[in-house]
Amino acid sequence: MSIHDFGTAVTRVASQAARRVLPAAFAALAAAIGSPPAGAADSELVERGKYLVTITSCTDCHTPGHFLGKPDMTRHLGGSEVGFEIPDVGVFYGPNLTPDEETGLGRWSERDIVTAIRTGRRPDGRMLAPIMPWPALAKLTDSDAAAIAAYLKSLPPVSNKVPGPFGPGEAPTSFVMKIVAPAEK
Repeated sequence: MSIHDFGTAVTRVASQAARRVLPAAFAALAAAIGSPPAGAADSELVERGKYLVTITSCTDCHTPGHFLGKPDMTRHLGGSEVGFEIPDVGVFYGPNLTPDEETGLGRWSERDIVTAIRTGRRPDGRMLAPIMPWPALAKLTDSDAAAIAAYLKSLPPVSNKVPGPFGPGEAPTSFVMKIVAPAEK
């Protein structure tokens, strides 16, 4: 066997061994270096969502007692008992954003929540109340909208059916804040 043939044979054997050994070596290296604990990425996503919900003031319209000066944080984002009246449109209440199956977003997927945040459209095709600032929220990045959805789904369910909505001329059953157009000159 020539030195050239010997070198070729060694290379072939080394390549075959590398194909068998390298994947296991890389797996062992990854295990030694460590990977994030299970759920760490989810935890970071939920924390990002909590931050975004806080800075966008979702609590204001969606937490019982907020507009009465005594927010009930035991029912955080469980829906408001104070409505917004838009003249000639109706009275709308901040709904329950917790994952309660009956009165909240429990039957909505995270994708449904992202779609509502970005387009103003509910899973059943109806539009959100006109007071919801979804046109501004439509500018959120995909990852930020997903973080908000993950946070809302992580909340403890709160059973709280909010009043309404009430159409023009219907009598609301609780406190109402009126949105009044400026007077014409």
